[in-house]
Amino acid sequence: MRPGFTLPRGAAPILLLRPRIIVGAQSTAGLFQANADWTAQAREQIEAALAAAQRTLGNEVVRAPEAIGADTRLIADYQALFAVVARSVIDDQFFKRNRLPTKRRAGQFDWTLGPDVARIARGQGCGYALFVDTEDAYGSTGRKIFQVLAAVTVGVGVRSGEHTGYAGLVDLRTGDLVWLNADRQMGGDVRTPEGAAKRVAELLDGFPGRAEVPVTSVAAPKAR
Repeated sequence: MRPGFTLPRGAAPILLLRPRIIVGAQSTAGLFQANADWTAQAREQIEAALAAAQRTLGNEVVRAPEAIGADTRLIADYQALFAVVARSVIDDQFFKRNRLPTKRRAGQFDWTLGPDVARIARGQGCGYALFVDTEDAYGSTGRKIFQVLAAVTVGVGVRSGEHTGYAGLVDLRTGDLVWLNADRQMGGDVRTPEGAAKRVAELLDGFPGRAEVPVTSVAAPKAR
């Protein structure tokens, strides 16, 4: 979170963008193979879990209308930009040798999507935008076998499955990223109601100004 940032309950409404959700399989060689059916299942479940969680955010949440025409490309471009910025924040925070020169000052959280991001909320009367991005690659049978063989034969650890999630709050007046929750190994099988609720609870953990009302989820082991 940006140092000094607070989001009082009842502040400017939050525009909830349609989540960017991608689900597929991880091949034996580790390549991602998209699965349209899994993605559709995950979208249905995550959007339902987000709807249930909206009451906990402490502010009015406005669902972004379905984009059409040029607005579709505009929103897609900013969702892709948000994903790039979120990955950069992770690299800067956890992989210090990759830290950008402009981010080296202690306690600094200075990331932005640029002031033009306000265009995605025209006419909505919102002060902030909430971006949600999830990517899940479930390890195929071949990948799991390779994982075991690599460990047994050469002692090399091979990961089976990748589960990345980002949720970020952007100030629409400035374009600044004021809060981010990101993890490259999130839990919950997003294709199921219980797993999607778990994922949304993890994504919104630490949301500024959030009411102390838990999102319904099950205590299940993280999907890997």
